Amino acid sequence: MKKIFVLVFFLMALFSCRKEEAMLEEPIYIGVEVAPEFPGGDVEIRNFLNKTLNYPSEAIKAKVQGRVITQFLIEKDGTIGDVKILKGIGYGCDEEAVRVIRLMPKWIPGKMEGKVVRVYFTLPISFTLP
Repeated sequence: MKKIFVLVFFLMALFSCRKEEAMLEEPIYIGVEVAPEFPGGDVEIRNFLNKTLNYPSEAIKAKVQGRVITQFLIEKDGTIGDVKILKGIGYGCDEEAVRVIRLMPKWIPGKMEGKVVRVYFTLPISFTLP
């Protein structure tokens, strides 16, 4: 019984590593024929950001406003990964932008030559005081 467990564990580990290797070998696109889309489109992404984004108190105190330029990877299954800040404004706004992006639901993935592909997506997030 112990031998079977060890064999199953080894096979699961091997399969997991091969799956990760396969994902790493797949190209990641910046521009594609069919761009990835937030479920519901531009209107829904604005609604999601308005509902989910919290203006950091540090930024409010310092009266900081501006746009945080983010970039993230949309996987073939629509999940989000590899969130980066391309241009930040500080005072907690950069971290808040990353937090909100990680909360997003699955996207409709991008396509190239009719096939679903991994795509980097750039999204500016505005912080504006009332």
